[in-house]
Amino acid sequence: MNVFTFTGNLGNAAEQRFTGDSKSIVNFSVAVKSGYGKNAATTWVKCGLWGKQGEAVLPYLTKGQLVGVSGELCLREYQNKDGSKGSSLEVNVNSLTLLGNKAANETKADKPMPQGNGPMDDMADDIPF
Repeated sequence: MNVFTFTGNLGNAAEQRFTGDSKSIVNFSVAVKSGYGKNAATTWVKCGLWGKQGEAVLPYLTKGQLVGVSGELCLREYQNKDGSKGSSLEVNVNSLTLLGNKAANETKADKPMPQGNGPMDDMADDIPF
């Protein structure tokens, strides 16, 4: 079974293209971060979302959008104009979840959490940890 599931932020707005027989594909790149400190790394994954599903989410796939992606992973090899070989990590998307965007997440972090609005607030002093 070939399923790759990850989260990350879009590097740019998604682009829609059409094949010769008018099938729609929405392409976008996702930055997947791993590690921390000096060991931090970012891997760029090219994604393709076919058909009506891609058309439906296209307006929401903007730069910085946080997404969860699941799909079939493949390594595409190609030849550059200078004759050298290159490779690209790509995913044929089966499932896409919009998780928010960078600006919205930063705004939420800047706002303090509301206090005294839940049914368990009176229990806070009874919790031993």
